[in-house]
Amino acid sequence: QVQVVESGGGLVQTGGSLRLSCTASGLTFDDYAMGWFRQAPGKEREGVAYISATSGIRKYADFVKGRFTISRASAKNTLYLQMNSLKPEDTAMYYCAAGLYFQSVINGNPDYWGQGTQVTVSS
Repeated sequence: QVQVVESGGGLVQTGGSLRLSCTASGLTFDDYAMGWFRQAPGKEREGVAYISATSGIRKYADFVKGRFTISRASAKNTLYLQMNSLKPEDTAMYYCAAGLYFQSVINGNPDYWGQGTQVTVSS
């Protein structure tokens, strides 16, 4: 049974940092492209950052470029999102996603979703 579990969310002040983690089990981690998405109240879910399975390709939404960094640790079956210079508009539920095809993850159609971790940035 595949499980994708996020952690690391919380409350932080404007300008602060958080690191989100996503641990995947029940799948061969290196076979899967991964991504982070977020959804704020009353808004649609949007893609934040994506990383390919093994080639190291990273893509970011324009609104996080230069502030967020996506990375993965194969030995730990874990995906990370380092978030710096946080803004109140970054407040959202953050979701981890895993997919066999990089483009499917980018398109928001991965094979698996996590349950989310809440990030709240106070002004």
